[in-house]
Amino acid sequence: MADSERFRLFIAVGIPDGIKSKIEAAQAELRRVLPARNVRWTRREQFHLTLRFLGDVEAARVDSLGEAMRRACHGFEPLRLRGEGVGCFPEHGYPRVLWTGVRDEEEQLPRLHAAVELASRGFTTEAKEERFTGHVTLARIKGIKRAEAEALSGVVAGMKDRLFGHWTAYKIELMRSELLPQGARHTPLATIALTESPASAYA
Repeated sequence: MADSERFRLFIAVGIPDGIKSKIEAAQAELRRVLPARNVRWTRREQFHLTLRFLGDVEAARVDSLGEAMRRACHGFEPLRLRGEGVGCFPEHGYPRVLWTGVRDEEEQLPRLHAAVELASRGFTTEAKEERFTGHVTLARIKGIKRAEAEALSGVVAGMKDRLFGHWTAYKIELMRSELLPQGARHTPLATIALTESPASAYA
């Protein structure tokens, strides 16, 4: 490993397959009102809830980062989550991002995000989010027309209360993102348990 090698990293919560399938079904509905040329759809294998995007981090510091995350997550119980609703960033006008919300039944998620952000501060120069909103990105949009934006707004409004499902997350993951011609490839580099995991991490 070269001393100067750097990895593009983020910290995330995984999404179970059953909920991924329901998110894909929602994407199929949204595709009908959006021109393919202006939309980059998130692939199934890329669905996740990002807690912190770190950007480029020295490969030699990955183990130290993993240990910092384990210390930060000590004492957190498993996250009881639900995927719910579809929305846009920004909420009004021409949307740039489509997402589905992820909410925490016991309000641990904002505290976990804050702990992860604090623990990773010395490993990244990326700006932190001004306001954390748990979500899974469905698509990124560029350059749609007014009529397309209005049609999309109508479809999204019809999905604002859609429930994608409930699950319990027993871990978070330190992920590497490699930008390839066919799209980003995500690889877990470290797993941080929120408690002693059962046989299935997404039971």
